[in-house]
Amino acid sequence: MEPKDSTAKTGYMGFTNTACPFYPCHQGVEREFNCLFCYCPLIAYECPGPYSVIVDRNGMKRKDCSACTLPHNGYKKAWNFIQRWLEKPVIWDGHEQDPNRIKDAASE
Repeated sequence: MEPKDSTAKTGYMGFTNTACPFYPCHQGVEREFNCLFCYCPLIAYECPGPYSVIVDRNGMKRKDCSACTLPHNGYKKAWNFIQRWLEKPVIWDGHEQDPNRIKDAASE
């Protein structure tokens, strides 16, 4: 088995499940739709993706990432995005989205 950083095979980076009843769940994806991160591993962490903050009936703040396409936008691009942000994860502290972070993420 080859290490992921030295193999030319990229099947581990994603897939598209066109049989999913929710496909496509996000509009505006520019590359092949990546379903690997259907549930984004960054939900509990800081990230540059667009999100809003909702407060549940128990007063708990949660991220609503339904407007984010970053983990779905192409197999390789989405894989690299998630890996980069998981290298040094920072726990999300419940703050609102910084609009400047969205602009920065769009240019990455």
